[in-house]
Amino acid sequence: MSSTQNERHSARHSERHSEQPGRIMRGEMAEQPAVLRRILADAAPRIRETAAAIAAQKPRFVLLTARGTSDNAALYAKYLIEIRLGLPCGLTSMSTITAYGARPDLSDVLVIAVSQSGGSPDLVDSTRAARRAGAITLAVTNNPDSPLAAVSEHHIDILAGPEKALPATKTYTASLLALYLFVEGLRGGDVSAAGALPELADRILARQDEVRLLASRYRFAERMVITSRGYGYPTAKEAALKLMETSYIPALSYSGADLLHGPLAMVDNISPVIAVVTDGRGGQALQPVLDRLRGRGADLFVVGPKPQVDAASAGFVLPVEGVPEELQPILEILPLQLLAYEVTIARGQDPDAPRALAKVTETH
Repeated sequence: MSSTQNERHSARHSERHSEQPGRIMRGEMAEQPAVLRRILADAAPRIRETAAAIAAQKPRFVLLTARGTSDNAALYAKYLIEIRLGLPCGLTSMSTITAYGARPDLSDVLVIAVSQSGGSPDLVDSTRAARRAGAITLAVTNNPDSPLAAVSEHHIDILAGPEKALPATKTYTASLLALYLFVEGLRGGDVSAAGALPELADRILARQDEVRLLASRYRFAERMVITSRGYGYPTAKEAALKLMETSYIPALSYSGADLLHGPLAMVDNISPVIAVVTDGRGGQALQPVLDRLRGRGADLFVVGPKPQVDAASAGFVLPVEGVPEELQPILEILPLQLLAYEVTIARGQDPDAPRALAKVTETH
């Protein structure tokens, strides 16, 4: 091919690409109801078997290991484990093992490593070291052939299918559902309420035009604050990550309790505040924070029940009637994924290709 032909081919490729920014992320967001159905139909029985095997080992403590989006999924699991199981649970600092060479006694400790790819060296090394230190190890990944799955005693495949967009969407919600099923399996709980999730996810994702209108409010935002409490806090952290990695808007996530301890001073009527209000105890605990935000004249965007949205500057009403609070995060993140996508498109950027990022981040 001549240099002129090469230039024409590149121009045609660029033109096609520019006509479809965000095509991959949009498609993967749309897959989420199907992924949730697949997990409930195909993965749930194996997850329950894995949970039963681990429950028989009677772990006395749980440690969660993850990075990035998977770290937010791990935080959700921490809430589940502490609330639903009553077990002490912590998030690990992998560098204590990989950089400092610490070797804690992990006898009878359940170590859960959450990773989309299962390929990051620090997760693999710390999980291998944890197993040698006596831990019960479980990998939760989207790749059963990954190095992380290989070094772990147990593995859960989240069955999300290949994820090509750099911003993780379907692997996040798949991880949440898989972790919920696992925790309920440890306690022998009833998971029938999860059956409503795919249809509700379909309904939420069908409202993309509504989110597009909301996104027009924030295309010129220079900063965002995202807050929640309880089960909604991991959603706030994941929403902030999605906004930062796609639109490059600095997005600061805080527990509502932490927001009142100083950061509230930076809230004004210019920078938007997104509040994730779960229908339950977490939402009730957030009420004083919402009152303070309204008192400061904040541009308050609420994701949650209709009364909370009606009392805000803008928002997205979640169909969560009858959905247990611990399952709502699987739905809460969906309009915020759409918001990150639509804000990015409105700013003339491509959410499929955030600058300086790779799909598998290899930390050591």
